Parts: sequence; structure tokens; C-alpha cells
Amino acid sequence: MNDRLPILDIWVDPVSREEALQRVRDFLKHGDRPHAIFAANPEKEFSVPADPELYQCYRDAALLLPDGIGVVLAARLLHGVRLHRLPGSEFLFDICQLAEAEGHAIFVFGAKEEVNSRSVAQLQRHYPGLRIAGRANGYVPDEEMALLIERINESKAAILFLALGSPRQEKWFAAHRGMLSTVRVVQGVGGTLDTIGGNVRRAPEFWCRHNLEWLYRLTKEPKRVKRQKVLPLFALRILKQWLSMKATRVVNRF
Repeated sequence: MNDRLPILDIWVDPVSREEALQRVRDFLKHGDRPHAIFAANPEKEFSVPADPELYQCYRDAALLLPDGIGVVLAARLLHGVRLHRLPGSEFLFDICQLAEAEGHAIFVFGAKEEVNSRSVAQLQRHYPGLRIAGRANGYVPDEEMALLIERINESKAAILFLALGSPRQEKWFAAHRGMLSTVRVVQGVGGTLDTIGGNVRRAPEFWCRHNLEWLYRLTKEPKRVKRQKVLPLFALRILKQWLSMKATRVVNRF
């Protein structure tokens, strides 16, 4: 997308929830290939550029959601664009609601067997009219992957949710997208099935409303500190770039 915003060494699409959903609708209605939807957040700033294959996956993605509050604030500071956070874990439900309303079938691939099974059952309860064409846990051996893709194609699913974690889900899409015949939308949903299935509790509304979900999850899962230690580094890099941009503007005035 030519309106995509650079955030240091990654990107984000400046879309609202409604605009993102309209893009999904267009992919489903007019697309002739699978379109990837991934999350843009501060953690990706450190993992994506360090891996050439992952970097290419993100550059080629059809939609990069403003998943993290750090990316939202960076877009405002660096580009003057006011975004609202759109977590991939929430957007999955928007896509399911759209699929139910318009009759698109979904396939869910990833997570442990019990998590996958429980999450799919929960989605079916949430959306009784949703056509769940199939599911598979995330422990399919490489030698059986062709059979899985055949199952996905035979299911006629138009939407595929990949719950393989990053960077595995992005690389899976890059390796196999050419083999998907009916799928038009592929969303990488990471550990979202753990939340849907009840293994991991989502932050209460107060924390989400004040963009503190990351802090809530850190208090509940202290081991996440290894991942979230990049947040202050991200903030410092954004501040450095902002100061550099301001200095350049001052110089250009003279």
C-alpha cells in the first residue's frame, strides 16, 4: 500500500478498524490470491529487520495492523498521523463476524490440539452461523504439510487463521501461499487461541482502554520481560529519530 507509514525499520498501515475490515472485504470479494495480515508492534522493530526472510514477509504483507500502542504513538510523533490501536487478537473476531454475515468459510491452523479444539468450539458458540471448514493443531510434521494444505484447499475456506507464533506463521505463509487455492485472507494471530480457549486471560477492559494491556500481561507473566525489554529501546530510537527530524527542519529554514 502506497500510504503505508515507515516506523524506523518496519511499517504500519494507517487504518481504522472499519477501514481494515473493508480491506478484508475487498480481498475476499476481488482477490485472486492469499492476502496476509500481520501485526506491527515495537517487538517487530527488533525481530523483523534482523531476519531477511521475515523482513520480506512483512514488506509483502497486504495489511499491517497498528497492533501495539508504541507503534500508534510513533506514527503520531513521526508522521502526525493519529491512529488507534487495532490488536490482531481483536481483529480476528471482526473477521469472523464478517465471515458469518457474508458466508465465508474459515480454517484454523495452529496451537496445541486441546487449545485449537476448544478455541474453534468457542468461536462456533460466539458465531453460530460461522462456517468453520476445518482445523488443525500447530504440530503438523513437515512431511505432512502438503496433505494439510490439500485439506485446506478441499475445505473451500476463504479465510485462514495461522496461530503458529512469530516468525513461524509469517514464514509458513511465505513458503506455502502459492499452494493455497481458495484462501484469500490469511491472518497471523500468534497466541490468540490461548486467549479464546481460556488458557490465557485477556486484560480487563480498564487496562485495554488505557493502552496498558502490555503491563497487565507482564504482571501476570513475568517471563514476558525478556520480550518487553525492547520497549524502552524502541521509545529511545523513536525519540532519537524525532529529534533528528526536528533538527533537519531547523537547518532547512536557513
